[in-house]
Parts: sequence; C-alpha cells; structure tokens
Amino acid sequence: MNLRILVSASIALILAISSLPLLDPKYFISWKPSLSSPVADLILRNGLIYTSDDSLLFADSMAVGDGRVLRVGNYSFVQELADYRTEELDLGGKVVVPGFIDSHVHFISGGLQMMQVELRGVDKKEDFVGRIKDAVKSTKEGSWILGGGWNNDLWGGDLPAASWIDDITPKNPVWISRMDGHMGLANSVALKLAGITNLSEDPRGGTIMRTASGEPTGLLIDSAMKLVVSQIPEGSVDDRREAMLRASSLALARGVTTVVDLGRYFPGLSADISWEDFSDVYQWADSFSKMKVRVCLFFPMETWSRLADLTKKTGYALSQWIYFGGVKAFADGSLGSNSALFYEPYVDEPHNYGLQVTEPEVLLNMTLESDLSGLQVAIHAIGDRANDLILDLYNLVASTNGMRDRRFRIEHAQHLASGTPDRFGKEGVVASVQPDHLLDDANSAGRKLGKDRAEKESYLFQSLLNGNALVAFGSDWPVADINPLSGIKTAMRRRPPTWEKAWIPSECVSLDDAVKAYTISAARACFLEKHVGSISPGKFADFVILSAKSWEQFAEEASADIEATYVSGVQAYP
Repeated sequence: MNLRILVSASIALILAISSLPLLDPKYFISWKPSLSSPVADLILRNGLIYTSDDSLLFADSMAVGDGRVLRVGNYSFVQELADYRTEELDLGGKVVVPGFIDSHVHFISGGLQMMQVELRGVDKKEDFVGRIKDAVKSTKEGSWILGGGWNNDLWGGDLPAASWIDDITPKNPVWISRMDGHMGLANSVALKLAGITNLSEDPRGGTIMRTASGEPTGLLIDSAMKLVVSQIPEGSVDDRREAMLRASSLALARGVTTVVDLGRYFPGLSADISWEDFSDVYQWADSFSKMKVRVCLFFPMETWSRLADLTKKTGYALSQWIYFGGVKAFADGSLGSNSALFYEPYVDEPHNYGLQVTEPEVLLNMTLESDLSGLQVAIHAIGDRANDLILDLYNLVASTNGMRDRRFRIEHAQHLASGTPDRFGKEGVVASVQPDHLLDDANSAGRKLGKDRAEKESYLFQSLLNGNALVAFGSDWPVADINPLSGIKTAMRRRPPTWEKAWIPSECVSLDDAVKAYTISAARACFLEKHVGSISPGKFADFVILSAKSWEQFAEEASADIEATYVSGVQAYP
C-alpha cells in the first residue's frame, strides 16, 4: 500500500513539473562548476562603484560570492552569476568604495583608551583637572588613573604639571599621555613609585622636565616615559580583548575594514607587550571567530629575530584576518612635544633641535638584520633631519643587502627638507602619513618652527605624489580619531577649524588620490594588494556604501557619511 502511494505521488510530481513553462528560468536550478562558473551570493547594482583599480575605475554593479569579489562591471555582465539564491541590493545611485585601510593605528591602546579618562578636545585647564577629579570618584584608592589625548595648544600652550592634580589625587598614581604619545603627565604619587627625583638623570632619548630649581614637573618626554609606564600594571587579558572588540566596532562604523597595527604607542615600552597582544588577543579572537577587521601587525624592531623565525614557519598570512607586516622603530619624537629632530632649533626653544630616540648604530644594525631576514621595516620620523637620516639609512641598507622588493616605510614623514619628497619616490620608500595631524599642527607649527619654515616643509602630500612616492594614509589612532572620511577631507582641503583658507594650498590632493591612499596604496604599503585595497575579482569583498550619490558631489563637498560597511561580502555595520 505504501509503495503504491509513493509511486502515485512521484508520477503526479513529474506531470506537474512537465506542465511548467520550459523557458522560465525561475523553475530551474542550473548547476555550474564552482570554479569556472561561481554563483553570486550578493549582487549590488545601480550604484557608482569606485574600484581603486585603474583597469576599471568605475562600474555600476558587482557580484560577490564566498566572501570575494566575483565580477565588476555593468549589470547584465554581473547578473550572469545570479541564481535563485542570490540576493540583490539596489544602491540607488550611491557611491561604493573599497573598505578603507588605516595604515597606522595603535589598536589595543586605542581600545583601552576608550575605557579611560578621555582628554581629547579639552580646551581649558579647569576641564582638564575636572575630568581627572571625576575619575578619582570612581577609582579605588591605590589604583592607577590612566587616560590621554590632551593637547596643551588648545588652552594656550601652557604645559600641565603634577601640581595641577596632586591635591585631588593624593592616594592614586596618575599617568595621562599627551595626544601624540610622546609626552605624558605623572602626578607626584606616580613619580615617587617610579623613583624620579631631582637627582634623576635623563635617559637616552628622553627628557624629565624640571622647574628652574631642578624639581621634576611631572612631564616626561619620549624614552623618559618608560620610567613611569613600566610601573603601571598590565591590563588584564579580558580588558585587552574587550579593547580590541571595541576598537573593531569603531573601525567598522568608520568604514575601516583593515588596520595596520603598530603596537602600543609609547616609545620605549616593553617589546613583550606587542607579542602578548598578538597571542592573548588576536590569536584568541581568530580561534574563536571574533575577528571583525583584518589586522596587519608590526612588532618592535628589537624582536626582529622572533618575527623572522615565526614567519619562516607560518608565512606572512596567519589567516584571512591576521597578517604579519614587519618591524617598527623610532628615529625621533614629535613636534607637539618639541622632540622631533630638526636641522634648525625650535623657535620657542632656541637650544633644542629635538631628540634622536634610538642610537644611530643600534638602529642601523637592527635595520640591516631585519631587512636581511626579509622583514618589512617601518621607522617613525617626523622632523626634517630625522627623515633624511632614515632615508640615508635605508639607502645604505639596500645597497648593503642587495636589490629586492622591500618597501621600506617612514611613519609620519611630517616635515621634509627641500628635495626630500622626491627621494621617497626615487628610493622606493613608502610615506605613511596621517592627514588629520595637520589639523592639530597648523596652528602650532608656525610658533615652533617659524611661519616660513613651517610652510615650506609641513605635510607635503602633493609633493610626495608628484615625486611618484607610494603614499598611504592613516590616523595614528588614538592620537587622532580613526576616521578615513575626515582624513580624505583634510587631505583635499587642508583647512583646520576656524581657518578660512587652506594651509599650504599647493599641497591639497584630489579625491581620487586621497581615496587611493586609504585603499590600494595603503594595501601596497604593507604587501596586501593581492588580498584587499580594491574592488577587483578575486579579492576579499570588503567595501563601504557612502551617502554620496555622485563622484562629483563627493569631490565637491569632500565629505559623506558611512551608510554600511561590508567585510567578506557580509554587512558588518550597522
């Protein structure tokens, strides 16, 4: 009886199917080999897709499958990969760009700072003190009060001192870093824990600021910061993991799908911290499928041999989320802390030329060994003299170790002497720069360097491009906000708040160059151009939908909003 029912049902099903219109494709599942004819999971159409790929710079549609870009072009071409499972998204004419790559962040530090005292934008001494006072109320006696982001230029230039906060923090050590990460303020409790007295000597590459009578003011510059920072208990593993997750969510909200993480942002900090973040945070997140953005990691140069051994075993791609970039070192400090290294002295400190943070011989030997091991090298240089010193060093290393595709990087490259921008292109050195830093420096650079000198050598983005340099944009977060759209606008307009005209207008760049500096050029700057950086077939489908409805509108307004961020073809924000 059951067999008869089964046969009858089968016959009925065959008859029903045979009665359907033969040419209507919606009734049929066409099988295609996955390699030669992949099926799209998602098709985006009716948009303005800027690919950052010069072979096809603009398109109106794209197909995504298995996390990668399958096709880019017109709708009829892309639609060939659709079947009944394919989702279609009508873009309504909106602009789509590749997922932004922030070429210089301190990801864990930024996430941790989100959970600490936030002093970014504070423009009054009273508010500076008030925020620390508020933190004391919610902090246990004896526990550290941490935070950062302060910029003394915003309240007239006076540097803070331990005396500002000692009365309100008698039972808590305090460490509050300046926005650039090259200067910090400790209260007297923290100075005592670090053993810093009027008899303490300045460490190599650092300065303990003092009063006229020789007493420490509480301010420490560059390598001197390690005296206090080394006393701060390392955050718990759970705190650091939470910091990474918070940082990732913020990045996605800003359209950032890949970051180049240069590690914790205090010069002279223990190299072990970067490796602990790698193992305790990033590897943990990868193994438990908690990674939200791709990370390219750079480690302290003194640990080059450890990274070289690891990459020999694993290669440079640990997974689709974690990549090994190379090693990083410091040449000088920062402009805001008067520790960037210049040929001429600071106008406001006539005997100060800045600091050479790492001994030249040590830096040369580490760079030679790192490069000989095949590692990419990135060195922080801000002052004009520091940049020339590193370019000379790179030239020597390249000639010593022989020709190869090494892509040396200079991080920041903020102030360049005459002729230096052309050297980047000629010598194949990447300029990893941060446009939004000029918003902070435009007002102070003239005071510190003199107006003429500042306008000849500051943030020479267009000059670098004219010299065929590979220019990659980033934020240096948490020094500045992680926000590529803001960086793009700044690079195009160069107009700080309250300014009516551009600062050095000849150095303004086009929208096309600015977007490429945050996408394909940023990918090339860390050897990831085969994976990310453009909307090209075979690459990860990382892209951002913007509010702008034409490239002309985007260029004219130099601004847009992030409407959605996709990673591997999956919407990750909002």
